[in-house]
Amino acid sequence: MPEAVVVSACRTAIGTFRKGTLADTSAFDLAHTVVEASVKRSGLAAGDVDDLVLGEVMYGGGDIARHAAVTAGLVDVPGVALNRHCASGLTAVAMGAGSIRAGMDDVVIAGGVESRSTAPVARFRQPGTDTWDEAWMSPSHPDRADAPNKDMSITVGWNAAKAANVTREEMDAWAFRSHQRAVRAIDEGRFTDEIVPMKVRRADGTETVFEVDEHPRRDTTMERLAGLKVLHPEIDGFSITAGNSSGINDAAAAVTLTSDRAATERGLTPLAVVRSWASVGIDPGETGLAPVRAIPKALRRAGLTVGDVDLFEINEAFAAMCVATTRILEIDEEIVNVSGSGCSLGHPVAATGARMVTTLVHELRRRGGGIAVAAMCAGGGMGSAMVLEVAAP
Repeated sequence: MPEAVVVSACRTAIGTFRKGTLADTSAFDLAHTVVEASVKRSGLAAGDVDDLVLGEVMYGGGDIARHAAVTAGLVDVPGVALNRHCASGLTAVAMGAGSIRAGMDDVVIAGGVESRSTAPVARFRQPGTDTWDEAWMSPSHPDRADAPNKDMSITVGWNAAKAANVTREEMDAWAFRSHQRAVRAIDEGRFTDEIVPMKVRRADGTETVFEVDEHPRRDTTMERLAGLKVLHPEIDGFSITAGNSSGINDAAAAVTLTSDRAATERGLTPLAVVRSWASVGIDPGETGLAPVRAIPKALRRAGLTVGDVDLFEINEAFAAMCVATTRILEIDEEIVNVSGSGCSLGHPVAATGARMVTTLVHELRRRGGGIAVAAMCAGGGMGSAMVLEVAAP
Protein backbone atom coordinates (compact mmCIF):
# COMPACT_ATOMS: atom_id res chain seq x y z
CA MET A 1 0.00 0.00 0.00
CA PRO A 2 1.46 3.41 -0.90
CA GLU A 3 2.06 5.96 1.82
CA ALA A 4 0.30 9.34 1.67
CA VAL A 5 2.83 12.12 2.18
CA VAL A 6 2.46 15.87 2.59
CA VAL A 7 4.54 17.85 0.10
CA SER A 8 3.12 21.30 0.83
CA ALA A 9 0.89 22.86 3.48
CA CYS A 10 -0.27 26.45 3.53
CA ARG A 11 -3.01 28.74 4.74
CA THR A 12 -4.18 32.30 4.66
CA ALA A 13 -3.87 34.46 7.72
CA ILE A 14 -7.03 34.27 9.84
CA GLY A 15 -9.42 37.20 9.72
CA THR A 16 -11.86 38.47 12.33
CA PHE A 17 -15.59 38.21 11.66
CA ARG A 18 -17.04 41.14 9.68
CA LYS A 19 -14.69 43.77 11.13
CA GLY A 20 -11.45 42.17 9.96
CA THR A 21 -9.31 42.43 6.86
CA LEU A 22 -11.12 39.56 5.10
CA ALA A 23 -14.59 40.93 5.80
CA ASP A 24 -15.21 41.61 2.10
CA THR A 25 -13.32 38.62 0.71
CA SER A 26 -15.43 35.71 -0.49
CA ALA A 27 -14.82 32.06 0.27
CA PHE A 28 -14.20 31.58 -3.44
CA ASP A 29 -11.26 33.99 -3.36
CA LEU A 30 -9.88 32.40 -0.20
CA ALA A 31 -10.11 28.93 -1.73
CA HIS A 32 -8.45 30.03 -4.96
CA THR A 33 -5.59 31.61 -3.03
CA VAL A 34 -4.61 28.51 -1.04
CA VAL A 35 -5.22 26.01 -3.84
CA GLU A 36 -3.04 27.95 -6.25
CA ALA A 37 -0.34 28.42 -3.60
CA SER A 38 -0.49 24.78 -2.58
CA VAL A 39 0.30 23.62 -6.10
CA LYS A 40 3.05 26.20 -6.55
CA ARG A 41 4.72 25.39 -3.23
CA SER A 42 4.63 21.64 -3.91
CA GLY A 43 6.61 21.94 -7.14
CA LEU A 44 3.94 20.02 -9.03
CA ALA A 45 2.33 21.00 -12.32
CA ALA A 46 -1.39 21.49 -12.77
CA GLY A 47 -1.53 18.31 -14.83
CA ASP A 48 -0.19 16.25 -11.93
CA VAL A 49 -3.22 16.84 -9.71
CA ASP A 50 -5.85 14.09 -9.65
CA ASP A 51 -8.46 15.61 -7.34
CA LEU A 52 -9.30 18.52 -5.05
CA VAL A 53 -11.22 18.08 -1.79
CA LEU A 54 -12.33 21.06 0.29
CA GLY A 55 -14.34 21.27 3.48
CA GLU A 56 -17.16 23.82 3.30
CA VAL A 57 -19.68 24.33 6.10
CA MET A 58 -21.33 27.73 6.26
CA TYR A 59 -21.38 28.89 2.65
CA GLY A 60 -24.71 27.50 1.53
CA GLY A 61 -23.73 24.32 -0.28
CA GLY A 62 -22.48 23.92 -3.83
CA ASP A 63 -19.08 22.63 -4.87
CA ILE A 64 -16.55 25.27 -3.92
CA ALA A 65 -13.71 22.83 -4.67
CA ARG A 66 -14.58 22.68 -8.35
CA HIS A 67 -14.87 26.48 -8.43
CA ALA A 68 -11.37 26.74 -6.91
CA ALA A 69 -9.98 24.20 -9.37
CA VAL A 70 -11.17 26.23 -12.34
CA THR A 71 -10.01 29.61 -11.01
CA ALA A 72 -6.62 28.16 -10.04
CA GLY A 73 -6.05 26.82 -13.54
CA LEU A 74 -6.74 23.18 -12.66
CA VAL A 75 -9.47 22.84 -15.26
CA ASP A 76 -8.91 19.10 -15.69
CA VAL A 77 -9.21 18.47 -11.95
CA PRO A 78 -12.63 17.60 -10.53
CA GLY A 79 -13.54 18.81 -7.08
CA VAL A 80 -15.67 17.77 -4.15
CA ALA A 81 -16.88 19.79 -1.19
CA LEU A 82 -17.65 17.98 2.05
CA ASN A 83 -19.19 18.84 5.39
CA ARG A 84 -18.33 17.26 8.71
CA HIS A 85 -18.93 20.51 10.53
CA CYS A 86 -15.82 21.61 12.46
CA ALA A 87 -13.86 18.54 11.31
CA SER A 88 -14.46 19.20 7.60
CA GLY A 89 -10.95 20.37 6.76
CA LEU A 90 -9.38 17.48 8.67
CA THR A 91 -11.72 15.01 6.99
CA ALA A 92 -10.79 16.44 3.58
CA VAL A 93 -7.13 15.65 4.29
CA ALA A 94 -8.10 12.15 5.43
CA MET A 95 -10.20 11.63 2.30
CA GLY A 96 -7.28 12.64 0.09
CA ALA A 97 -4.87 10.43 2.00
CA GLY A 98 -7.28 7.51 1.79
CA SER A 99 -7.60 7.79 -1.97
CA ILE A 100 -3.81 7.81 -2.30
CA ARG A 101 -3.32 4.86 0.05
CA ALA A 102 -5.96 2.92 -1.89
CA GLY A 103 -3.92 3.46 -5.05
CA MET A 104 -6.70 5.40 -6.79
CA ASP A 105 -4.93 8.78 -6.91
CA ASP A 106 -1.33 9.97 -6.87
CA VAL A 107 -1.84 13.65 -6.07
CA VAL A 108 -4.72 15.23 -4.12
CA ILE A 109 -5.06 18.77 -2.79
CA ALA A 110 -7.17 18.81 0.37
CA GLY A 111 -8.23 21.47 2.85
CA GLY A 112 -11.05 23.75 3.79
CA VAL A 113 -12.40 27.27 3.47
CA GLU A 114 -14.70 29.46 5.52
CA SER A 115 -15.82 33.03 5.09
CA ARG A 116 -18.24 33.66 7.91
CA SER A 117 -18.18 37.36 7.06
CA THR A 118 -19.67 36.85 3.60
CA ALA A 119 -21.62 33.62 4.14
CA PRO A 120 -25.09 33.84 2.58
CA VAL A 121 -28.11 33.92 4.87
CA ALA A 122 -30.58 31.15 4.11
CA ARG A 123 -34.29 31.09 5.00
CA PHE A 124 -36.44 28.11 5.88
CA ARG A 125 -40.23 27.81 5.72
CA GLN A 126 -41.77 26.05 8.69
CA PRO A 127 -43.75 23.11 7.26
CA GLY A 128 -47.47 23.73 7.18
CA THR A 129 -47.10 27.49 7.66
CA ASP A 130 -46.18 30.64 5.78
CA THR A 131 -43.58 31.50 8.41
CA TRP A 132 -39.99 31.80 7.22
CA ASP A 133 -37.11 31.55 9.69
CA GLU A 134 -34.26 34.02 9.17
CA ALA A 135 -30.58 33.03 9.28
CA TRP A 136 -31.37 29.34 8.82
CA MET A 137 -28.62 26.81 9.35
CA SER A 138 -29.24 23.10 8.92
CA PRO A 139 -29.00 21.57 12.42
CA SER A 140 -26.32 19.02 13.25
CA HIS A 141 -28.68 16.91 15.37
CA PRO A 142 -32.27 16.86 16.65
CA ASP A 143 -32.88 19.64 19.14
CA ARG A 144 -32.82 18.69 22.83
CA ALA A 145 -33.04 20.72 26.01
CA ASP A 146 -29.74 19.32 27.26
CA ALA A 147 -28.08 19.62 23.84
CA PRO A 148 -29.59 22.47 21.82
CA ASN A 149 -28.65 22.20 18.16
CA LYS A 150 -28.15 25.94 17.72
CA ASP A 151 -26.20 26.73 20.87
CA MET A 152 -22.84 25.00 21.08
CA SER A 153 -21.90 26.95 24.22
CA ILE A 154 -24.22 24.56 26.04
CA THR A 155 -23.98 21.43 23.88
CA VAL A 156 -20.19 21.45 23.60
CA GLY A 157 -18.68 23.86 26.11
CA TRP A 158 -20.86 23.64 29.20
CA ASN A 159 -21.59 19.94 28.94
CA ALA A 160 -17.86 19.15 28.64
CA ALA A 161 -17.11 21.40 31.60
CA LYS A 162 -19.67 19.62 33.76
CA ALA A 163 -18.53 16.15 32.68
CA ALA A 164 -14.88 16.80 33.60
CA ASN A 165 -15.43 19.27 36.47
CA VAL A 166 -13.69 22.10 34.60
CA THR A 167 -13.83 25.40 36.46
CA ARG A 168 -14.25 28.91 35.05
CA GLU A 169 -10.74 29.74 36.22
CA GLU A 170 -9.30 26.75 34.36
CA MET A 171 -11.11 27.74 31.16
CA ASP A 172 -9.95 31.34 31.39
CA ALA A 173 -6.38 30.26 32.14
CA TRP A 174 -6.40 28.02 29.06
CA ALA A 175 -7.73 30.83 26.88
CA PHE A 176 -5.24 33.33 28.30
CA ARG A 177 -2.33 31.00 27.58
CA SER A 178 -3.69 30.44 24.07
CA HIS A 179 -3.51 34.17 23.33
CA GLN A 180 -0.03 34.42 24.83
CA ARG A 181 1.21 31.55 22.70
CA ALA A 182 -0.37 32.86 19.51
CA VAL A 183 1.10 36.32 19.99
CA ARG A 184 4.52 34.81 20.72
CA ALA A 185 4.34 32.67 17.58
CA ILE A 186 3.44 35.72 15.49
CA ASP A 187 6.24 37.82 16.98
CA GLU A 188 8.80 35.05 16.46
CA GLY A 189 7.75 34.62 12.83
CA ARG A 190 6.72 31.00 13.32
CA PHE A 191 3.72 31.32 10.99
CA THR A 192 5.61 33.05 8.19
CA ASP A 193 6.37 29.91 6.19
CA GLU A 194 2.84 28.55 6.36
CA ILE A 195 0.90 31.74 5.56
CA VAL A 196 0.22 32.79 1.97
CA PRO A 197 0.29 36.62 1.77
CA MET A 198 -3.00 37.59 0.19
CA LYS A 199 -3.72 40.81 -1.65
CA VAL A 200 -7.08 42.02 -0.37
CA ARG A 201 -9.30 44.75 -1.73
CA ARG A 202 -11.42 46.43 0.91
CA ALA A 203 -14.92 47.81 0.44
CA ASP A 204 -13.51 51.36 0.15
CA GLY A 205 -11.34 50.30 -2.81
CA THR A 206 -8.02 50.31 -0.99
CA GLU A 207 -5.70 47.30 -1.20
CA THR A 208 -3.59 45.67 1.45
CA VAL A 209 -1.54 42.51 1.82
CA PHE A 210 -2.97 40.32 4.56
CA GLU A 211 -0.40 38.01 6.14
CA VAL A 212 -0.73 38.22 9.94
CA ASP A 213 -3.46 36.57 12.02
CA GLU A 214 -5.56 39.33 13.51
CA HIS A 215 -7.74 37.57 16.09
CA PRO A 216 -5.20 37.08 18.95
CA ARG A 217 -5.49 39.78 21.60
CA ARG A 218 -2.26 41.18 22.97
CA ASP A 219 -4.08 43.03 25.74
CA THR A 220 -5.88 40.00 27.16
CA THR A 221 -5.33 39.39 30.86
CA MET A 222 -6.76 36.93 33.33
CA GLU A 223 -8.54 39.84 35.00
CA ARG A 224 -10.25 40.85 31.75
CA LEU A 225 -11.27 37.30 31.00
CA ALA A 226 -12.63 36.88 34.51
CA GLY A 227 -14.68 40.05 34.10
CA LEU A 228 -16.58 38.86 31.02
CA LYS A 229 -20.23 37.96 31.46
CA VAL A 230 -21.25 34.34 31.02
CA LEU A 231 -23.33 33.55 27.95
CA HIS A 232 -26.20 32.02 29.93
CA PRO A 233 -26.57 33.69 33.33
CA GLU A 234 -29.95 32.00 33.76
CA ILE A 235 -28.20 28.60 34.04
CA ASP A 236 -26.90 27.97 37.55
CA GLY A 237 -23.11 27.84 37.59
CA PHE A 238 -22.72 28.42 33.84
CA SER A 239 -19.15 29.49 33.09
CA ILE A 240 -18.78 29.74 29.31
CA THR A 241 -17.95 33.24 28.06
CA ALA A 242 -16.93 34.77 24.75
CA GLY A 243 -13.39 34.87 26.15
CA ASN A 244 -13.05 31.13 26.73
CA SER A 245 -14.79 30.26 23.46
CA SER A 246 -13.41 30.18 19.92
CA GLY A 247 -13.72 33.12 17.59
CA ILE A 248 -15.85 33.47 14.47
CA ASN A 249 -13.41 33.79 11.61
CA ASP A 250 -12.47 33.77 7.93
CA ALA A 251 -9.60 31.75 6.40
CA ALA A 252 -8.62 28.89 4.12
CA ALA A 253 -5.97 26.18 4.24
CA ALA A 254 -4.76 23.53 1.81
CA VAL A 255 -2.43 20.54 1.95
CA THR A 256 -0.94 18.83 -1.11
CA LEU A 257 -0.75 15.07 -0.69
CA THR A 258 1.05 12.59 -2.95
CA SER A 259 1.94 8.94 -2.84
CA ASP A 260 5.49 8.26 -1.67
CA ARG A 261 6.22 6.80 -5.09
CA ALA A 262 4.98 9.92 -6.89
CA ALA A 263 7.06 12.12 -4.60
CA THR A 264 10.18 10.10 -5.36
CA GLU A 265 9.55 10.06 -9.10
CA ARG A 266 9.03 13.84 -9.19
CA GLY A 267 11.92 14.65 -6.88
CA LEU A 268 9.70 16.13 -4.17
CA THR A 269 10.63 16.34 -0.50
CA PRO A 270 7.94 14.90 1.80
CA LEU A 271 7.27 17.11 4.80
CA ALA A 272 5.25 14.49 6.65
CA VAL A 273 3.54 11.11 6.34
CA VAL A 274 -0.14 10.72 7.19
CA ARG A 275 0.04 7.70 9.49
CA SER A 276 -3.61 7.29 10.42
CA TRP A 277 -6.90 9.01 11.06
CA ALA A 278 -10.19 8.25 12.78
CA SER A 279 -13.62 9.76 13.26
CA VAL A 280 -16.13 8.85 15.94
CA GLY A 281 -19.73 9.42 16.88
CA ILE A 282 -20.90 10.22 20.40
CA ASP A 283 -24.14 11.38 21.97
CA PRO A 284 -24.68 15.00 20.81
CA GLY A 285 -24.74 16.15 24.42
CA GLU A 286 -21.19 14.84 24.81
CA THR A 287 -19.81 16.45 21.64
CA GLY A 288 -17.04 18.22 23.55
CA LEU A 289 -15.69 14.87 24.72
CA ALA A 290 -15.47 13.35 21.22
CA PRO A 291 -11.67 13.89 20.96
CA VAL A 292 -11.31 11.65 24.02
CA ARG A 293 -12.48 8.81 21.76
CA ALA A 294 -11.04 9.96 18.43
CA ILE A 295 -7.45 10.47 19.61
CA PRO A 296 -6.90 6.97 21.06
CA LYS A 297 -8.64 5.41 18.03
CA ALA A 298 -6.33 7.18 15.57
CA LEU A 299 -3.26 6.39 17.70
CA ARG A 300 -4.17 2.69 17.89
CA ARG A 301 -4.41 2.58 14.11
CA ALA A 302 -0.89 3.99 13.92
CA GLY A 303 0.41 1.58 16.57
CA LEU A 304 1.15 4.48 18.92
CA THR A 305 0.10 5.81 22.31
CA VAL A 306 -0.35 9.28 23.80
CA GLY A 307 3.18 9.07 25.18
CA ASP A 308 4.63 8.79 21.66
CA VAL A 309 3.24 12.15 20.55
CA ASP A 310 5.51 15.20 20.39
CA LEU A 311 2.86 17.84 19.60
CA PHE A 312 -0.92 17.98 19.75
CA GLU A 313 -3.37 20.41 18.18
CA ILE A 314 -6.76 20.09 19.87
CA ASN A 315 -9.08 22.73 18.48
CA GLU A 316 -10.28 25.16 21.11
CA ALA A 317 -13.92 25.26 20.09
CA PHE A 318 -14.28 25.97 23.80
CA ALA A 319 -11.46 25.99 26.31
CA ALA A 320 -13.54 23.66 28.48
CA MET A 321 -13.30 20.76 26.05
CA CYS A 322 -9.52 21.13 25.73
CA VAL A 323 -9.09 21.08 29.49
CA ALA A 324 -11.40 18.06 29.65
CA THR A 325 -9.61 16.16 26.88
CA THR A 326 -6.11 16.68 28.25
CA ARG A 327 -7.28 15.77 31.74
CA ILE A 328 -9.04 12.57 30.75
CA LEU A 329 -6.31 11.36 28.37
CA GLU A 330 -3.50 12.58 30.67
CA ILE A 331 -1.89 14.69 27.96
CA ASP A 332 0.81 17.18 28.94
CA GLU A 333 -0.68 20.63 28.33
CA GLU A 334 2.77 21.96 27.45
CA ILE A 335 2.69 20.13 24.11
CA VAL A 336 -0.88 21.09 23.21
CA ASN A 337 -1.63 24.09 20.97
CA VAL A 338 1.86 25.52 21.40
CA SER A 339 1.05 28.35 18.94
CA GLY A 340 -2.49 29.02 20.04
CA SER A 341 -5.78 27.70 18.71
CA GLY A 342 -9.47 28.56 18.48
CA CYS A 343 -9.65 30.90 21.47
CA SER A 344 -6.79 33.01 20.12
CA LEU A 345 -6.15 32.31 16.43
CA GLY A 346 -9.85 31.76 15.81
CA HIS A 347 -12.00 29.03 14.31
CA PRO A 348 -12.78 29.40 10.58
CA VAL A 349 -14.94 26.31 10.82
CA ALA A 350 -14.31 24.29 7.63
CA ALA A 351 -10.70 25.48 7.37
CA THR A 352 -9.62 24.77 10.94
CA GLY A 353 -8.71 21.09 10.53
CA ALA A 354 -6.45 21.75 7.56
CA ARG A 355 -5.03 24.79 9.37
CA MET A 356 -4.12 22.55 12.29
CA VAL A 357 -2.36 20.06 10.02
CA THR A 358 -0.49 22.90 8.33
CA THR A 359 0.66 24.43 11.60
CA LEU A 360 1.71 21.07 13.06
CA VAL A 361 3.79 20.19 10.01
CA HIS A 362 5.64 23.51 10.00
CA GLU A 363 6.10 23.74 13.77
CA LEU A 364 7.30 20.17 14.25
CA ARG A 365 9.72 20.44 11.32
CA ARG A 366 11.10 23.54 12.99
CA ARG A 367 11.64 21.40 16.09
CA GLY A 368 13.35 18.58 14.20
CA GLY A 369 10.40 16.33 13.34
CA GLY A 370 8.38 13.78 15.27
CA ILE A 371 4.82 12.58 15.82
CA ALA A 372 1.92 15.04 15.71
CA VAL A 373 -1.79 14.64 16.35
CA ALA A 374 -4.55 16.96 15.20
CA ALA A 375 -7.94 16.47 16.84
CA MET A 376 -11.26 18.23 17.23
CA CYS A 377 -14.88 17.79 18.11
CA ALA A 378 -17.56 18.48 15.51
CA GLY A 379 -21.20 19.48 15.82
CA GLY A 380 -23.82 16.80 16.26
CA GLY A 381 -21.72 14.46 18.38
CA MET A 382 -18.69 13.82 16.19
CA GLY A 383 -14.94 13.97 16.56
CA SER A 384 -11.92 13.42 14.33
CA ALA A 385 -8.20 12.91 14.81
CA MET A 386 -5.18 12.44 12.56
CA VAL A 387 -1.67 11.17 13.25
CA LEU A 388 1.23 12.62 11.28
CA GLU A 389 4.88 11.65 11.26
CA VAL A 390 6.69 14.87 10.49
CA ALA A 391 10.07 14.66 8.81
CA ALA A 392 13.14 16.51 10.03
CA PRO A 393 14.09 19.40 7.72
